[in-house]
Amino acid sequence: MLFYGYHGNSQEEATLGQRFVVDVELELDVRPAGESDRLGETVNYSHVYRAVKGVMEGTRLHLLEAVAENVAGALLDRFAILGVMVRVKKPSVPLPGPLDYAAVEIYRGRA
Repeated sequence: MLFYGYHGNSQEEATLGQRFVVDVELELDVRPAGESDRLGETVNYSHVYRAVKGVMEGTRLHLLEAVAENVAGALLDRFAILGVMVRVKKPSVPLPGPLDYAAVEIYRGRA
């Protein structure tokens, strides 16, 4: 998923914003949906997208770690999932050398 947000530690990031790439992998039993072919038996991906968008385009956070934690928490709060892997990539990192992106990846499950 691609978003434009204002997360980051520098004033330029807060003012200008930048693109973020977010990958999520949901852990849940998909057998009921696979057998029934009914959306009500699984997680609606458009709802997942909206939840992630709310974090990414919402309140500014300073660290990618905090962004990932907020995305994971939002998904665990809203959906009947066992766990979630969240990867947040920042392609335009203000660092003095060449790189494709900076990223944080976390896994969070139910307690």
